[in-house]
Amino acid sequence: MLCESVVSPWEGKDVTKLYYPVKESILSILPICDEFIFVLGKGDEYEQTRALIESIGSPKIKIYESTWDIEQFPDGTELAHQTDIAKSYCTGDWLFYIQADEVVHEKYLPIIYDRCKQLLNDREVEGLLFKYLHFWGDYNHYIDFHGWYKHEIRIIRNDPEIHSWRDAQLFRRIPNFDGKHYRQEENTFKLKVALVDAYIYHYGWVRPPSYMRSKMNQFNRIQGNANQWTAFDYGQMKRIPIFTGEHPAVMRPWIERFDWGHQLFQSGKVNKHRLPHKHERLKNRLVTFLEKKIFHRPLFEFRNYILLKNK
Repeated sequence: MLCESVVSPWEGKDVTKLYYPVKESILSILPICDEFIFVLGKGDEYEQTRALIESIGSPKIKIYESTWDIEQFPDGTELAHQTDIAKSYCTGDWLFYIQADEVVHEKYLPIIYDRCKQLLNDREVEGLLFKYLHFWGDYNHYIDFHGWYKHEIRIIRNDPEIHSWRDAQLFRRIPNFDGKHYRQEENTFKLKVALVDAYIYHYGWVRPPSYMRSKMNQFNRIQGNANQWTAFDYGQMKRIPIFTGEHPAVMRPWIERFDWGHQLFQSGKVNKHRLPHKHERLKNRLVTFLEKKIFHRPLFEFRNYILLKNK
């Protein structure tokens, strides 16, 4: 029997206050999941997040509480630790991992389901690789520059040797893992994956600037970075490609509530008092030019996977 599960960790914060479409993330893949595991970190505001999830009213959803300890799991590894906790509750053959700012378009659900069914008994395949759309500033612009990951593993086998890695963005096979050192390089192995013809819509960078500042400060705290943002700006939006496709249906209420366009700069000088964004850095701009105009393929891309091209 094909059984898909999802793991989605979050610390005890009210995700709605940080503009995380967590409910939409769940709803976007719930139709193809037999169960949905949500690990909720204890915190002053976590009851609001719990109420949001419970309002979906699906018997598939199972909420488990956990306690975060960023001193024991520093440098972002608590995120990976929490993901592994969620993974331990899953019972399916395939595990669909989705983060709170990621959404899947409904048009891809049959494709994903069929791909999982097709490869269920092919034990060489340890995971499925998705394409990515990173939206920037608003719902009409997306990042298409070097330095932003174009693919990532989001479905893995329910295998005890497969673990979340580093800061929960990645997965690796780690035999005899000690359950603590999520950034270890030695004795870790890239997963063998097959490509699925589907996109993950990433909305993590679509927030009002004030909310984006809160997100970055929260992220820095988890990563053990003492730097705190006092302001945030997206830079010149006219330099960002325009998205002409269709967003997932579950995101329509969010798009209708969009009201911070006046805070985005379409042109003008770059704010020299802030660090440049990844796509603004000279190195990445040069590599982007080479990728698009000369070689027509990604260059110097970090690939945390082994793509099985014959699958």
